Amino acid sequence: MSRQGVAVATETAQIPDEAQARRALVLLDLPLVVDLIELTLNHGLFAVRAAATLAEADAILADWVPHIAVIDMDHEDSSDLLLHLGASNTLTRSVVPVLGLTRHGDLWTKLKAFDLGVDDILTTPFSPEELLARSIVIARRASGIQGPIVPTIRLGEMEIDIVNRQVRAGGSVVHLSGIEQSLLYLLASRDGGQIVSREDILDAVWGTDFLAESNIVDRHVRSLRVKLQDDYRRPRFIATVPGEGYRFIPTFSNDGWDGGSGGPAEVGHRRRKQKPHAPARSRTRAGD
Repeated sequence: MSRQGVAVATETAQIPDEAQARRALVLLDLPLVVDLIELTLNHGLFAVRAAATLAEADAILADWVPHIAVIDMDHEDSSDLLLHLGASNTLTRSVVPVLGLTRHGDLWTKLKAFDLGVDDILTTPFSPEELLARSIVIARRASGIQGPIVPTIRLGEMEIDIVNRQVRAGGSVVHLSGIEQSLLYLLASRDGGQIVSREDILDAVWGTDFLAESNIVDRHVRSLRVKLQDDYRRPRFIATVPGEGYRFIPTFSNDGWDGGSGGPAEVGHRRRKQKPHAPARSRTRAGD
């Protein structure tokens, strides 16, 4: 089975070490979105390293060569990093391909990004499966690196199938909408079950320019809980933190991937030290 020309493994592949894995550099200063990208790219067996500044990216590139760079085109250092990546890398003598992320989906922004050397552009907020497919295709096209998608990952008692938008939990299989899948990945990606505010959920899943009714996040969390048979009074997966937001209940270990059992790969968080939670921004909603 394949999507967008990407091979999909029917069984879980053994997770390779970093030297053999696809490698992705992420330049983005939003920890919430970085975590979402990293969890999503686990399906593609990517080793991910993240940088919040050009200096951090340069330090990584000094002795580590990615197969793809995922860059926030709205980041102040994006143009400078594109210049660095567009030159032949001293380790490989090759150019690193770039997937650009932008909050601006207009044609002019996309044309400008392509003119700067971006190989593909993805408007945020994005669906996890689209980010995964585009990243794999770009890495394969540029470097020839092959390898399937691992469609299912395990988070404690939950198995998530990104290809079919399915979750197996409590002995049953449920299908998720695109919004529900994005919401679940966003919450599950936070290291140690960190709280995600309603404002941050709204920005990451619906976008900063989305004018929403005040309870849209709560309604979709409620719908997701119903499908997961998760009682908010005694939650197994998603807990409400009154006055703050929601958190995914981390029932998994910190031992990293476990891909050798023949079942879904198990995700353990996290190689990267977390940055402080960003304060919520004010928003003008329709009707305010």
